[in-house]
Amino acid sequence: GGGLASALGRSGRGASAPVPAGLGLRLCLGGWGSLVNPTGVAACRGSGRLAVAHDGKKRIHVFGPSGFCLQRFGERGDAGNDIKYPLDVTVTSDGHVVVTDGGDCSVKAFDFEGRAVLAVREGFCLPWGLDATHRSEVILTDSEAGALYRLTADFQRGELKKCQIIRSQLVSPRAVAVCQTSGAVAVIEHLKAQGPNKGSTRVKILSAEMDLIGQMDSFGLNLVFPSRIYATAVAFDREGRVIVTDVCSQAVICLGKPEEFPIFNPLISHGLSYPVGLTYMANDSLVVLDSGDHSIKIYSST
Repeated sequence: GGGLASALGRSGRGASAPVPAGLGLRLCLGGWGSLVNPTGVAACRGSGRLAVAHDGKKRIHVFGPSGFCLQRFGERGDAGNDIKYPLDVTVTSDGHVVVTDGGDCSVKAFDFEGRAVLAVREGFCLPWGLDATHRSEVILTDSEAGALYRLTADFQRGELKKCQIIRSQLVSPRAVAVCQTSGAVAVIEHLKAQGPNKGSTRVKILSAEMDLIGQMDSFGLNLVFPSRIYATAVAFDREGRVIVTDVCSQAVICLGKPEEFPIFNPLISHGLSYPVGLTYMANDSLVVLDSGDHSIKIYSST
C-alpha cells in the first residue's frame, strides 16, 4: 500500500471519539489444509463460536472460543442441501448458520450440528454477502441484481416468512454489515473499472429505514490518505464505527461513524496477507479472515 505505517496514529478529520488502539494478535486458526480459500466468517455472540465458509470438502467449519474445531458440515456436492460455492456466512441470534451459495444462487440455513433447516432459491441472481440483525433477520446482498434483501424466517421450524428487496440500484454490492445498536447497514459496492484499472470500491451506509446517511469511495479516501484502497469486508464495532479490510494495504481500517466521514485510522497494519472477512465477537475481539494464508486471526486490546 505504501505509507501506511506513517499514518499510524494519525486521525482523519472530524474524529469525535477515540478509536481503540493497541490491538494484538491473540489467536490464529486454520491454515492451508484446515481451510481452503476461505470466503466468510461470522461469530455467534451467545456461545463465542466462529463459523467459517471455505472451499474444502465440508464447506462450513465451526470453531470454539479456544480455537478447537467443533464441527464440520455442508458437503460439497449437487444434492439439495449441499453447498456448491459458499460466498459468505452469518450466525443468527437464535443459533443458526446461514450461507450464501453462489453455485446454485441460493441461501441455505443450518443448525450448529450441521442439520439443514431451510433453503431459499427463488428470486436471486447472485446472493453474496449477508449479516444477521439482533432479531435473527438476515440482510443480504445480490451482486448481480444490485439489490439488498431482508430475509425473515422461523429457522427453528424451517419456514420462510418473507424475502423482500429493501434497497435497489446498488452497484455490485457484496460485503454487508448490520449495526446491532442502530440497525444501520453498511454495504461495499464494487465499481466498474475505467480503462486498464481494476476498479474501485465504495462503502455506503444506510439507515435502518434504508436512507443514505453516508458513503465513501476509493477516490474520497485518497483525499485523506494517499494510497489506493480496495475494501473487501465491513463490520460495525460496538460504538457504531465502520471498520473495513483493505487488500491493497493489507490492513484493517476504521472509517469512523457515518456522520464523521472521512476518518482514516489503521487498526491493524501488519501481519495480514489478503483480508477478506471481518467480524466482532461478544468480548470485542476483532476477527479477521485472511484468505492469503487461509487463516482466522483474532485480535484483542493489549
